[in-house]
Amino acid sequence: WVNYPELADSKYKPLADKYFPKGVGAVFTFGVKGGKEAGIKLVDALQIFSNLANVADAKSLVIHPASTTHAQSAGVTPDMIRLSVGLENIDDIIDDLSQALDKA
Repeated sequence: WVNYPELADSKYKPLADKYFPKGVGAVFTFGVKGGKEAGIKLVDALQIFSNLANVADAKSLVIHPASTTHAQSAGVTPDMIRLSVGLENIDDIIDDLSQALDKA
């Protein structure tokens, strides 16, 4: 699963279109198969992304909320990964995510 307000099937799409006509930014969450263990492996395997709770930085950031900052928060699932995509080369970002997903 992927949670991003600009996706056509997002319940937040009408609000995103109304309040952010130029786009909502580069922060989103997704689920990784394998739950908490796979989420931790994915974060550990990333090389470009920094494992930080911040968002909207110039550098790409990742966090596995269930094992770090928001373990008890409503809506946080064991498989959830939050990404904040930065200014690095997009091909490098995609390659890094791809190799980390293969290891998760």
